[in-house]
Amino acid sequence: MTHSETLHAAGLTAPDLTGGTLPVHSPIDGAEVARIRETAPADMAGVIAASQQAFKAWRDVPAPRRGELVRLLGEELRAAKAELGAVVTLEAGKITSEGLGEVQEMIDICDFAVGLSRQIYGLTIASERPGHRMMESWHPLGTCAIISAFNFPVAVWSWNAALALVCGNPVIWKPSEKTPLTAMTCMKIMDRALARFGDAPAGLVQLVIGGPAIGEALVTSKDIPVVSATGSTRMGSIVGPKVAARFGRSILELGGNNAMIVAPSADMDMAVRAIVFSAVGTAGQRCTTLRRLIAHNSIKADLVAKLAKAYASLPIGDPRHATTLIGPLVDHPARDRMVAALDKARAEGGTVHGGAPVTQGVPAGGAYVAPALVEMPAQSAVVKTETFAPILYVLGYDTLDEAIHLQNDVPQGLSSCIFTLDMREAGAFLGAAGSDCGIANVNIGPSGAEIGGAFGGEKETGGGRESGSDAWKGYMRRQTNTVNYSAALPLAQGVKFDF
Repeated sequence: MTHSETLHAAGLTAPDLTGGTLPVHSPIDGAEVARIRETAPADMAGVIAASQQAFKAWRDVPAPRRGELVRLLGEELRAAKAELGAVVTLEAGKITSEGLGEVQEMIDICDFAVGLSRQIYGLTIASERPGHRMMESWHPLGTCAIISAFNFPVAVWSWNAALALVCGNPVIWKPSEKTPLTAMTCMKIMDRALARFGDAPAGLVQLVIGGPAIGEALVTSKDIPVVSATGSTRMGSIVGPKVAARFGRSILELGGNNAMIVAPSADMDMAVRAIVFSAVGTAGQRCTTLRRLIAHNSIKADLVAKLAKAYASLPIGDPRHATTLIGPLVDHPARDRMVAALDKARAEGGTVHGGAPVTQGVPAGGAYVAPALVEMPAQSAVVKTETFAPILYVLGYDTLDEAIHLQNDVPQGLSSCIFTLDMREAGAFLGAAGSDCGIANVNIGPSGAEIGGAFGGEKETGGGRESGSDAWKGYMRRQTNTVNYSAALPLAQGVKFDF
């Protein structure tokens, strides 16, 4: 199927794809597939005002009724899974199964949020005063701005939007300038759900497209109490302080520099399979990509040999082909950054296996690369820096304490894992003195893919939590209530104030 056929099948029309100033290129072959209209910065005040009006109506809709809208969105996503997944592949370069998997993640969070709409619970709290009852209520907070990145162009929006909507909040979405077509496709799907729902307020779900000026309008507006931003640590270091300066709430999902510890007792065949997928899946462009392998020195050489053999067999090419496992990087500057990182690794004493550009057997114009294994003598500056590409740095260790120190001795704190059959090692890794990341796994890669758990990390990863568990609390305001049903007015802490 051609690029234009893929976009047409997803419901994007010629007026959607032409007449604008923002060029959109496919990583598959570098071709320009659209030139779309951007939101004018001058229009942002109206967009935000419409969202504020929608909030006044939506917050009074019962939460289970709000959940019905998200249920309908899930139905529409099921019906459009193949078409939306194909646009993800076209615009982000993911292989077909990963594009479809991302849409499935959207469906899954919709299911989760529908259940949540009947489970927004508060606590009942014992009062020290007779004839009094205390309780906790949760209320909608207001407009939620969602700023998403190119590598998960639709799933991250759904994590936030599904929860925000059932919590009673409107959403305004600013996608990456590299992936606006997936966002436009999602909005067409959302519009179908809204039409079936019937009486949602205008402005409940809005899409804005553009660069820094559009993001600035969302980040600095006092009428947007929640800003969820996914992207680089550099981006978060700009967004976070600006939101905090106006006493807004930010949910930051930023860089990851994820490690796997492989212990002598590990199931090596399982570890190899987990390493390869975790390190090269999505061409190394996941925030949870495995970037550091910390292997016990007694098994390190054998493990590297097995990985080098596995890497050599990986099919690289057009992500639309069923046999392809590694598609392109998002663009040529991403490939340039990978080459520069490998040059720096060599300068810091590293031995590089692979990592060369691939030009044969791949579509012309795309940024295709062979994944790289890099044996490092120490955790140097380049190892501590996240490069969004399929580079796996390999380090050795002798003691578990040393391995955990290496694991934690980076600025980022998103995800981590250990392969071991030793229960004591697993327990130590998961304990308070173990991994300092928001995600810590045993005998599985660093992925945080299941939506049932809260997703996010610590340190320069930003501290935000999205998706499952009680991440919904980030989109609501907590209120403590005290009810006096007695005929007296006792004060707390034994205070007397008689007059």
